[in-house]
Amino acid sequence: MTAGAVTGSGLEPTGERPGRIDAVPVRHPGRWVAVAVVAVIAALIINLLVTNAAFNWSFVFQAMVQSPVLHGLIWGTILGTVFSMVFGVVLGVVLAVMRLSENPVLRAAAFVYTWFFRAVPRLVLLSIMGTLGILWQHGLGFGVPETFARWFGSSNAALSFATINANDVFVGLIGGVVGLGLTEAAYMAEIARAGILSVDAGQTEAASALGMSRGKTMRRIVLPQAMRVIVPPTGNETIAMVKDTSLMLAVPVSAEMFFQLQAIGSRTFQTFPAEIAAVVWYLVIGTVLMIVQAQLERRFGKGFGAMTGTQQGTIARLLSFRGGMS
Repeated sequence: MTAGAVTGSGLEPTGERPGRIDAVPVRHPGRWVAVAVVAVIAALIINLLVTNAAFNWSFVFQAMVQSPVLHGLIWGTILGTVFSMVFGVVLGVVLAVMRLSENPVLRAAAFVYTWFFRAVPRLVLLSIMGTLGILWQHGLGFGVPETFARWFGSSNAALSFATINANDVFVGLIGGVVGLGLTEAAYMAEIARAGILSVDAGQTEAASALGMSRGKTMRRIVLPQAMRVIVPPTGNETIAMVKDTSLMLAVPVSAEMFFQLQAIGSRTFQTFPAEIAAVVWYLVIGTVLMIVQAQLERRFGKGFGAMTGTQQGTIARLLSFRGGMS
């Protein structure tokens, strides 16, 4: 009998340990082929960036720090993004609450708004924003509309408490921010609605049982918990908004970085290097925003859900990679 045979009538082992197993790792030749292909492509791209004179890197860096470009970067790109996102987030949350309301009129109004602004391209909407002044050629009045004023035997001017030039509202940076903010609100409404729906309904019921109003429940309980779902897509929308500020040239908005770089490229006949300068600035801003987004995701994601060790390790590696970009 061998050493590993059973003894007697039972199934008792003999006590000897099994022999060593010589495990052979599984080979993945396809991975090495993919690595080689990526390395070759990366080498070709680096060679193109370094050796091709068409990039004219000295002109690129000179164009990036020109005063009109920096002014457009701050006022048109950065502040335009901030104002548009604030406008879009606030209005989007209101629309999300309306979509979840028990009132059918509010639900329908919010649905029509999101349907319209999600269907119309931003470039088309911004182009229309720049021409909206034709609808109010005699000024945009605030008060009783002229049609209703006639019912009272009065003119529009008599029942309006303020009148402004429509071109001051719909042309320039204000018009660009309003146009981008209106379209962003439609997307943020769906993001906020998904975040609100991700919170267990029992939380709202418990708050109601404690006597909390619906508004206070939304501010104190629902929205803080919904942030873990809202933050990641909102970060993506913010990065997308940075790029979409370049569409404000359709309004037109001259105080915008891409507009100014295009003007420099046209004057100096260096169109391609001027556009590369814009790409570099967008990469810098996008990198900073990605780092901020990663930190916010880590903060609002604490304590939610039970993750396995593998999932925790994967997320930790991703966050450390993003954090290492700073």
